[in-house]
Amino acid sequence: MGEPRGFLKVGRLPQPKRPVPERVRDYRYAYLPPAPAQLRAQASRCMDCGVPFCNPGCPLGNLIPDWNDLVYRDRWQEAIDRLHATNNFPEFTGVLCPAPCEAACVLAINDDPVTIKQVELSIITRAFEEGVVRPLPPPRRTGRRVAVIGSGPAGLAAAQQLNRAGHLVTVFEKDERLGGLLRYGIPDFKLEKWMVERRLDQLADEGVEFAPGHHAGENPTLAEVRRDFDAILLAVGALEGRELPVPGRELEGVHLAMDYLTQENRRVAAGDLDRPGAITARDKQVVILGGGDTSADCLGNVHREGATSVQVLTHGPRPPAKPDPSVWPDWPFILHVYPAHEEGGDRRWEVMVTAFEGAGRVEGVRLVQTRRTPEGRATPVPGTELQMPAELVLLAIGFQGPVRDRLLNELGVEFDSRGAIARDEHYQTSVPGVYAAGDATRGASLIVWAIAEGRRAAHAIDLALTRAGSLLLL
Repeated sequence: MGEPRGFLKVGRLPQPKRPVPERVRDYRYAYLPPAPAQLRAQASRCMDCGVPFCNPGCPLGNLIPDWNDLVYRDRWQEAIDRLHATNNFPEFTGVLCPAPCEAACVLAINDDPVTIKQVELSIITRAFEEGVVRPLPPPRRTGRRVAVIGSGPAGLAAAQQLNRAGHLVTVFEKDERLGGLLRYGIPDFKLEKWMVERRLDQLADEGVEFAPGHHAGENPTLAEVRRDFDAILLAVGALEGRELPVPGRELEGVHLAMDYLTQENRRVAAGDLDRPGAITARDKQVVILGGGDTSADCLGNVHREGATSVQVLTHGPRPPAKPDPSVWPDWPFILHVYPAHEEGGDRRWEVMVTAFEGAGRVEGVRLVQTRRTPEGRATPVPGTELQMPAELVLLAIGFQGPVRDRLLNELGVEFDSRGAIARDEHYQTSVPGVYAAGDATRGASLIVWAIAEGRRAAHAIDLALTRAGSLLLL
């Protein structure tokens, strides 16, 4: 530990952001890089705890105290080596992960935690700038072939690991461009797509084969995949949106959030920002249902489209601003304020939608206030009904598991009670030789879990194919 009393001398400083009036006029990343002196000072707050709870607090098991100390000592090459030892894509987690490691930081017991996520992103940013991130093709090939279905973070992490073990890996992606949720679900103001392209180029240079525009199960067929590959990994995500079965759901202008976000990402990628899309928030009164990450992504997009007003409605109670110290080191129930919330819109809690109203197209939302029962269920409060105008409604209320397409139906994999693909501790599904990882098995979750599961599934597949295994899991 370079500065034993750093946590006593230095307070937490959040990563700086671009001014709101500037950033709502474009789709570029919302944050600014910290000054080198600030970053080094923030890294010095790491206490090198005897038991670093941040390490198990991270699903990847990142070696956080190691690279905090290395940044403080200005030893950047060693820092990126430690970071890549557990995480294939630290730039993705550095911008997207909500940082459960910070909630588990020992400082979080009675102070603000170390800015772990900020240090992580700075390490990988500098590594790319200095050209130390290079392709690492395998020294030899095993001759075994693995099909990875889906090119999101779980699929890409597994593909890179399996390729580095020497297997021949092909990644099938149904969309015309690679990246999965990174490409089509996450807005550019959270993850600019050149970052995705940069990693895809690295994987291609390492020998991973990509097949975009190929919907496995149809092109190629399941029979062709089973014929040509020794193992199959399902990393298809959990994109079946949760519906809200209330009167008026069929009205035009009521949409699942992912339909809107996918369209917006395609518009931004095409550079066609002035032409209204099939779903547009421009000059409209918008209501967003849901209070999580997907809701915030919709909120940031409708600001940039030019909505006249935005209401974000959540059926649950307003979370506290500060975490309950008694739950440490577990993830606390706390109010999350994303950059999109700073840009405008009103947030309301403990309200339930009872109907959508309109003549062919949505014109309003009927609501009722709720209260929680002792069992935690939201129940309506009589006499609290109200009506809210709405010209566009986005349903960001969660997901129900993977889309049951032709591939999953023909494979005959089993599903659990949550609608996710069932698998054992070795990531194998009910079908021999077919594995699954990421949101497809966990339900919609964190990107850090997707990468972790992709790595662990790759380890299991490698072990099954070689009976020895060459992939190290820290």
